[in-house]
Amino acid sequence: MDKPVLITLPKIVDPRGNLSFFEHPNQLPFEIVRTYWVYDVPGGEIRGSHAFKEQQEFIIALSGSFDVVLHDGIKEERFSLNRSYYGLYIPKMYWRRLENFSTNSLALIVSDKLYNNEDYIRDFEEFKILVNGK
Repeated sequence: MDKPVLITLPKIVDPRGNLSFFEHPNQLPFEIVRTYWVYDVPGGEIRGSHAFKEQQEFIIALSGSFDVVLHDGIKEERFSLNRSYYGLYIPKMYWRRLENFSTNSLALIVSDKLYNNEDYIRDFEEFKILVNGK
């Protein structure tokens, strides 16, 4: 997959509480190497604001809600995450920022790479040059 896509996860409904899951290769197009989460984000704050040269990610709102704003170097697209049974797949070379966090929101992120500072593109103008070749 080379485009961002919302992936609906299995939802096992049970009166004792529902269960959802994801695994490779059934729901995710990559093997999980790293997992991290973002929480206790103060009102109005933005997380992310970078792109990855190689890393792919899958983001889920385990609790609460937030928006993921993606930019491909030409246009911007917004995804609102607010259910724990779907998530957003983000391929490499998409600028991303997370914003509009609700109170007590919890963002779970899984990726196909270990943390590597050299993989980050933190300057939006540099990102546009790299992705557009201009």
